[in-house]
Amino acid sequence: MNNGRVILVGAGPGDPGLMTVRALQVIAQADVILYDKLIPPTALDGARADALLLDVGKIGGGEQVPQDETHRLLLTHAQEGKVVVRVKGGDPFVFGRGGEEAQLCREHGIAFEVVPGVTAGIAGPAYAGIPVTQRNMAAAVAFVTGHENPEKPETQIDWPALAAFPGTLVFYMGVRALPRIAEQLMLGGRPADQPVAIVERGTLPDQRTVSGTLATIAELAEAAAVKPPSVTVVGPVAALGEELAWLGRGPLGGTSVVVTRPKAQASGLAGSLRDLGARVIEAAVIVPEPLVFSIPDLGDVDLLVFSSPNGVKTFFAELRATFRDVRSLYGIAVAVIGPGTADAVRAQGIEPDLIPSRAVGESLADLVSGFEVRHAMIVRARGGRDVVRQALLDGGTPVVDLIEPYETVAEPLDPRTRARALEADWATFTSASSARFFVEAVGGAEVVRDSGLRLASIGPITTEALRAHGLEPEVEAGEHTPAGLVDALVAALRR
Repeated sequence: MNNGRVILVGAGPGDPGLMTVRALQVIAQADVILYDKLIPPTALDGARADALLLDVGKIGGGEQVPQDETHRLLLTHAQEGKVVVRVKGGDPFVFGRGGEEAQLCREHGIAFEVVPGVTAGIAGPAYAGIPVTQRNMAAAVAFVTGHENPEKPETQIDWPALAAFPGTLVFYMGVRALPRIAEQLMLGGRPADQPVAIVERGTLPDQRTVSGTLATIAELAEAAAVKPPSVTVVGPVAALGEELAWLGRGPLGGTSVVVTRPKAQASGLAGSLRDLGARVIEAAVIVPEPLVFSIPDLGDVDLLVFSSPNGVKTFFAELRATFRDVRSLYGIAVAVIGPGTADAVRAQGIEPDLIPSRAVGESLADLVSGFEVRHAMIVRARGGRDVVRQALLDGGTPVVDLIEPYETVAEPLDPRTRARALEADWATFTSASSARFFVEAVGGAEVVRDSGLRLASIGPITTEALRAHGLEPEVEAGEHTPAGLVDALVAALRR
């Protein structure tokens, strides 16, 4: 009996917090996942390690993968008896072609399920302080595609009827069509001074709103270089954004901040900044690349040193993969470079023995050099600084093993992210490698200086890396943690 089935999942408009519990459950169960470009960046983090992930997203108004090919993939894998999860941005049945995919399954006798998602036409305006319905202002709302099938000989939209609709109009995917949309609505009787708001990248850290009227919105959108994904709200409620806007309020309100941490680590820092009102641009310029490594027998090791949270994660994953656990570390002192690494160790059920007062290699080296150690093991990135290892050797430790489970490599920025980063107010750096790779990714130190970006460093080693490029950070965190970096940035803005 073939138990293959298809689950059509709405992943919401972009904020990972808006994904439903059911969506996360089925992603974790999937054998095969077909996903779109507009899903939240962490949407697939819970997928099984052996799941097949296939990008079938659409980009730039065209198709990267034709819908026919997506249909073929759905059928092929489901007919092989697999659980196929089709993950879409927003809701699968709201301009998501989920209905077509459901019909395909029914036609071929494949069981399917639909997991609704929060749709951008409601969530984006809500994050901009715009209720799509409002007592005494709008008793109805209509969702309209602003991008009809170009192969159709005529429009399905009755523009005079739509203009006469007694409520709010929300257009999806209509950025390029704004001049035509505004013109048709005014020809149909909507007043030229009716409020309009475009919410770009709604619910995402770098969301922004462009407001105007039917007569001005097309010109304003062009001047602001508004791009998809965006929704356009037409009606009196669009003016409520000025009164009800709540996102971006706080000590960092109105400030745009670049986060250069790896994607897997960026969410915490980005979330803290956003909670304080910042408009966050995630521009990951580094990625930890796993390396093949092994953990030798730990029987006579008396000191284990971790230099990063990623090292902790990969070390314990390998420990479990070789049928060992935290009991293997009984009697071993654990040293960490700073609070972030200490928290990663605590997450494994271990309280670190040695935490330096300053999160730099020199402070950790001073700390461990005061102990009599026979056999030490250091877990760090390939090519990491040698300060702690040298301090142990100089202090007489006869055996110092080095485990390098990953290396930090550069990740290029796409042109849009690069442009947004250089237009920001601040850029934050949490490691020397993020500083080096960011400068390379944007085109050099001169480009950074010319952009007017103000730089914030997590600590002295990162500051040294910036200075090596001739760049001087305006802020250096007193506590060398992401939280300390946020506090330092808030303090700088208050000054």
